Amino acid sequence: MNKKELETHIINQYKQDEHMMVLVFAQWCVNHDLDPLQLYKQAYPDQKENEALKQAIDLTVPKEEAGHISDETLLNVLSLYGNEDLAFVVSKEVKKCAKKPD
Repeated sequence: MNKKELETHIINQYKQDEHMMVLVFAQWCVNHDLDPLQLYKQAYPDQKENEALKQAIDLTVPKEEAGHISDETLLNVLSLYGNEDLAFVVSKEVKKCAKKPD
């Protein structure tokens, strides 16, 4: 693999992983009865609609069919991709959920 092919491979892998991160976020929201678009808008109010997020939402499954996504896993994945503002909004939601009576 030459340098150009390697660069292209790395970029494509990053984009694929980034899409997975968006899907994890969207599914976590569904699992917690939260609107991923609304949370994203809280974190990034000046950004236009996020096409990757819309696509990810289409791929989510009902929470009854979904696997568990821990809060810590989501926060780590968001931080890994530099989504600190979104991680902050998610952290606030985690705290709200912790205060709710069962």
